[in-house]
Amino acid sequence: MDDAIGSIDVKAFTIDVADGVLSNLRARLRNTWWPPPAPGAAWEQGTDLDFLERLLEYWITAFDWRQREAELNRFHHFRADVDGIPIHFVHERARDGKGVPLILTHGWPSAFIEYLPLVPLLTDPAAHGIEGPSFDVVIPSLPGYGFSGRPAHANYPSVAQLWCRLMRALGYRRYGAGGGDFGAGVATLMALDDPQPLIGIHLSNLELSPPLGEVTRPLSAAERAYLAQRQSWDARERGYSTIQSTKPQTLGYGLQDSPAGLAAWIVEKWRSWGDTDGDVERRFSREFLLTLVTLYWVTGTITTSMRDYFDNRWRGVTLGAADFVRVPTGIASFVKQFVFEGEPPREWAERLYDVRRWTPMPRGGHFAPMEEPELLARDIATFFAEL
Repeated sequence: MDDAIGSIDVKAFTIDVADGVLSNLRARLRNTWWPPPAPGAAWEQGTDLDFLERLLEYWITAFDWRQREAELNRFHHFRADVDGIPIHFVHERARDGKGVPLILTHGWPSAFIEYLPLVPLLTDPAAHGIEGPSFDVVIPSLPGYGFSGRPAHANYPSVAQLWCRLMRALGYRRYGAGGGDFGAGVATLMALDDPQPLIGIHLSNLELSPPLGEVTRPLSAAERAYLAQRQSWDARERGYSTIQSTKPQTLGYGLQDSPAGLAAWIVEKWRSWGDTDGDVERRFSREFLLTLVTLYWVTGTITTSMRDYFDNRWRGVTLGAADFVRVPTGIASFVKQFVFEGEPPREWAERLYDVRRWTPMPRGGHFAPMEEPELLARDIATFFAEL
């Protein structure tokens, strides 16, 4: 089914990975050349060898991509040519036909599948005991991730423009936006650059820091503590970001050639950033983790995804003292993602956003839509109901 909407060609899309790609993957997995185990405690120097060996054995012998592919294809997938860039997205309409349009964006190292647990909760909230409006949910893949193409350069402002154009092309003149990680940055730039169509934005973390060059009020004790914690977290955990924002191409050769290396690089982040208490499978099943890693592998997009760090560092947005998001903003603060980094206080967020709703969550981490979909869906519904 093809449809030209608002001068953008939108085509129905089905995930269908070639058999040869899957055969090549299995062969590479069987021929993994393992490093020696790291001394010291498990995970202290990165992904634990015993864990990864077990995960890859499951990937080879038990993981059924075709089953996962069929499950993913139960959703309505589309691809649209937006400004010459093929953009993949899931589009699910409210069951009652009265949905509030809402575009939700993932970050790194994630994919559109992180947000799929929210679809039934937001498109039919009453059936799940959630009070508030229903939603027409649009979940795009960021440029260079999965089934979306990537231009030579992409950053928060350019993706924000793409998403605004996509929503207009889908017939939505007023809509909400939300996301976490890079998705929170994109939603913020949508609100800064083109606020008129936005009903509100909802964030599950604070991706962008307010400018402090011209401080209008002194930092509070809570803000100073947060910045100190974040500096300590950066010293221990920010190595991945440093290389991805300077030499992503060099790293990409290894990750795009080795599924074992790719899995190690991605899964370590889901363990560290999620509310896992050190046990990644306490929160995320092997099936989900391998679906995510397989998506990166079969689309060959780990290198292009990492360019987000390079482009946002060197070609991204620099917020000035006058920048302020006047679009009503809801923020769900999933405290467990800040075990090391520190929890940002509300006054920190209010330096950049018109915060209408601030919800400290009792559990859940950086990947909130997968970890606590009901908590997040309820907060989204309540926030937009209040507007």
